[in-house]
Amino acid sequence: MEREIMNSVLMHMADGLISVNIGVIFMIISFIMIGFSIKKINQEHDDRKIPLMGVMGAFIFAAQMINFTIPGTGSSGHIGGGILLCLILGQYPAFLSLCSVLIIQCLFFGDGGLLALGCNIFNMGILPCFVAYPLIVKPLLKKNITSSRVLLASILGVVVGLEMGAFAVVLQTLASNITELPFTSFVVLMLPIHLAIGLVEGLITSTVVLYVLKDKREIVDHALNDKHFGTLNIRRQVAVFAVLTILVGGVLSLYASSNPDGLEWSIEGVTGTDEIEASGSTKDTLAKVQSSTSFLPDYNFSGSDSKLGVSVSGIIGGAATLILIGGIGYIVVKKKKYE
Repeated sequence: MEREIMNSVLMHMADGLISVNIGVIFMIISFIMIGFSIKKINQEHDDRKIPLMGVMGAFIFAAQMINFTIPGTGSSGHIGGGILLCLILGQYPAFLSLCSVLIIQCLFFGDGGLLALGCNIFNMGILPCFVAYPLIVKPLLKKNITSSRVLLASILGVVVGLEMGAFAVVLQTLASNITELPFTSFVVLMLPIHLAIGLVEGLITSTVVLYVLKDKREIVDHALNDKHFGTLNIRRQVAVFAVLTILVGGVLSLYASSNPDGLEWSIEGVTGTDEIEASGSTKDTLAKVQSSTSFLPDYNFSGSDSKLGVSVSGIIGGAATLILIGGIGYIVVKKKKYE
């Protein structure tokens, strides 16, 4: 059972799903958007938002470790967190926070291939933050924020973002000529299962956002209207999400579903196995690099199946995400100060 728990938290595209060319193309696209987002945050110079960015990124890292069962399917899902982060931070800080999560997961925990990192950032970050959020969520909430609208916007935004991401995975494998995953067979599994996952994540997103609205409405107002935090006091909210991160990453992660996630389940439904082997000298080299940086592979101590390793991974991963986001924020603020 413990081995199943460890496997259940691996969640992102592996290098075996894409070609080198596709990996490089999406890496370039994703890092262009990272640079653009840093520039936008630099222009806004809202340094008071950095602590909330850090703690929310850490919270999403921890929350992604919890796979919830999709009844009747044998599959499970986890939150992406893009829409949730956008509604609390605004789209550019949200995107950078989510990128930090994905980078930490890839480098330190071996979750998602190094070659596939750009694809994962595009699918889980760019599509929800720069397509679903501005086109669906903001129009529904910008002028009138009610509980029912938050629920509707959260579900629609998450579902659309997740479905686009799932379809992007299918297109990326198609463009990579991964013959083990024929387009039709793969897409008819990927889209329905991610629709179900999106409905659950939409409910989770609305629950968290409604809590923030009740506790400090100005946070969501500022995010939707791209306003500076200014003198807004957010110490309480930072503290609350810091505690939640420790509880979720250190305790609740132990009870994650052992079922394969939506991507693994879909791959297994087509090929009979939940993993496609990455072959080729470039992929082999990148795998060695990733292996050397992953000090807690598969979210556990190396060669261990212990539950303690999962808890430690959740806490260390959250802390590493917090430090990375804080470091990026500090550099941006310092750069702006001396311009």
